[in-house]
Amino acid sequence: MLDTIAALLLAHALADFVFQSRWMVENKHDMPPLLAHTAIVFALSLAALGGAFWPALLVALLHLQIDFAKARLGGQSLGPFLADQAAHGVAILVTALLFPLAVANGLWPAIHADAGQAMALLAGLILATRMGQFLVGKLMAPYADAIHEEDGLPDGGALIGLLERGLTFIFVLAGQTTGVGLLIAAKSFLRVGTANESRKMAEYVIIGTLASIGWALLVAYGAQWLIARLADG
Repeated sequence: MLDTIAALLLAHALADFVFQSRWMVENKHDMPPLLAHTAIVFALSLAALGGAFWPALLVALLHLQIDFAKARLGGQSLGPFLADQAAHGVAILVTALLFPLAVANGLWPAIHADAGQAMALLAGLILATRMGQFLVGKLMAPYADAIHEEDGLPDGGALIGLLERGLTFIFVLAGQTTGVGLLIAAKSFLRVGTANESRKMAEYVIIGTLASIGWALLVAYGAQWLIARLADG
């Protein structure tokens, strides 16, 4: 069952955080973009499961219902975002419970025996970096109006966040957790040192950094656990 969870997690991570366009996100209250996104969920789930049609269809239909409900209820803040992702997680778990052998009976075992571990690793990396970008962005949104950085690089903060979460994920899976401490120290020194004695800026940087790295750590250890269980067979 764990390999099915890993496959569906990868499909979800790709569908929501890599292949979902801004048009789809901003227009989910209309059926065409919602159905387009659902079609991507289905196609990616079908591929990740190695051709298992029914579980891919089920998770896509559940995804459709969850996104439809969120679009109707509205809300772009952190709470609705977390509730939406939690609901998708439950949908993945339900599908895996109903079809525990979806991946085992599909094409992947004949292609590569460690496909489940590879999918868990890639899903973890996407969730740590791209999902973390949205999560931290929504967490920090209420404080953003109080911070004015006129000389920052375009999208510089988003790129720094992706890099720090990606490096954190890699450090944990490589067993080099001391690198995370060095990463926190380096970023805090560089950003707070250029805050022009602004307490608001210093607090904003520290909160954002801790949230970003904390999320990456959580996902990294979760991915590490899943990969270990898959390796044990």
